[in-house]
Amino acid sequence: MIAVVDYGIGNLRSAQKALEHLGAETALVADPDLVAAADGVVLPGVGAFGPCARALHGRGLEPAVRDAIGRGVPFLGICVGYQLLYEGSEEDPATSGLGILPGVVRALPAGEKRPQMQWNVLTPTRTGALLSSVAERPWVYFVHSYAPELTEDTVAVCDYGGPIVAAAERGSLWGTQFHPEKSGTTGLAILGTFVAAVGAAAGRSRSGSSADRAVDGPDGGHRPDGELRAG
Repeated sequence: MIAVVDYGIGNLRSAQKALEHLGAETALVADPDLVAAADGVVLPGVGAFGPCARALHGRGLEPAVRDAIGRGVPFLGICVGYQLLYEGSEEDPATSGLGILPGVVRALPAGEKRPQMQWNVLTPTRTGALLSSVAERPWVYFVHSYAPELTEDTVAVCDYGGPIVAAAERGSLWGTQFHPEKSGTTGLAILGTFVAAVGAAAGRSRSGSSADRAVDGPDGGHRPDGELRAG
């Protein structure tokens, strides 16, 4: 199950509907325990950095989000949900982000229209799983006035008065400044890659649990050869 984190920040249904269109089992989740139990987690975000960060914290969901990322659960941050993964934002300097990824979210370049509300082309900066199923320079849809700094986690940029960070990846943690759920077939392909990663991780987890049961025995106390376990 993929949990779409519901922290009261606006329309979350578009992300959920796109995942459901791909055949994924999803749920809007406002309970930290359900986030903890999910096989994959999506953190969307619309609006401003500060209110989103405060809502995530105020609803008690921040620890569950941190724990999921720490355990290597496949995780996708979208738009402001992606920005929240960083240390902070110029949009609201008094409010801290999660600090999972290094760097600060910066305003788009002076002289450019804000927000960037358009389709734009992604340029990969390094290889990664997130964009592995799409063309080398795909078109995706943006609505934003701020974007993270360029770091070693960046996997793609777009051109908007200079290179603007558009996506990042660190292990099973992925983030997109653009909206994959609004980016047509390209966006669905990217979400499909995420869904596949969730399924693969869940399969590995179930295989590990089955292997443990085979060693421990159905009652947790005996091995198949009859040897008693200590304790």
